[in-house]
Amino acid sequence: MIKSVVSKEYQELQKEIIKLQEQWKLQLDPETIRPNLDKAAMEAGVPAAALTAIDFEISLFLQWVEEINALIIKSIPELEPKLAGIASLLNEEIAINWIEEAFAFNHLYFASFAEENGLEEWIPQFLAETALRPYLQLTAEKVQHEIHRAVPGAGCPVCGEPVRLAALEDEGKKVIHCPRCLAHWHAKRLECSHCGNENHKTVQFLTIEGDSVSQIQVCDECNGYIKIIDTRQYISQPSAALLDLNSIHLDFVAQENSYNVVGEKKQTN
Repeated sequence: MIKSVVSKEYQELQKEIIKLQEQWKLQLDPETIRPNLDKAAMEAGVPAAALTAIDFEISLFLQWVEEINALIIKSIPELEPKLAGIASLLNEEIAINWIEEAFAFNHLYFASFAEENGLEEWIPQFLAETALRPYLQLTAEKVQHEIHRAVPGAGCPVCGEPVRLAALEDEGKKVIHCPRCLAHWHAKRLECSHCGNENHKTVQFLTIEGDSVSQIQVCDECNGYIKIIDTRQYISQPSAALLDLNSIHLDFVAQENSYNVVGEKKQTN
């Protein structure tokens, strides 16, 4: 198996983050998440989380941001100067904005917030996204029984995250996993998750020398890709978030070959 390009230090941090998120999820009252699954909307690609009423507890969200901040500083002390001032920037209004903009993948908002407050660009969105995920994961748990497939190009049917990770499970069945909300669903072995293409001539598989468990499915119709991991070869299956992180070398290979995380259907005249 190929060695992960992610440092052991960062892998350990991610494991601790996942543990924290599990603890945070247990602090949530399940009744604060009320799905309203409109099948017509979902068949049109609207994520289930967008159809769900979620009562966010702002004080809890702020507490979680502080906890993740402290964990990062403890794990990587050299980041303390970059993270030390975060708590003083946050209030209820900012927290509400962070939740809304993280929910909507608004990278521009977070880049602007970082610039205005003298922070490195990755910091606000990472903290907001990390503290948002327990809500998304509890939502996914509540609606998982209704999630059987995804609309190609619409991303995760629960949270809208672009599809990028699949596992080969029992008898080689292809199961898409969302590293963000942990929802999962079956997919056709030869199908592009971004455009629905099933042509064996234009949906192909790239393999990596020295990596016996992974491959990259690429589509020449939309230039999209997803990573596929044969988890049958694992003694214990890692979480989707860790699978995604530890297979980042596949993202590098795909993108070096001009494939994208989000495929785009080519225009024809």
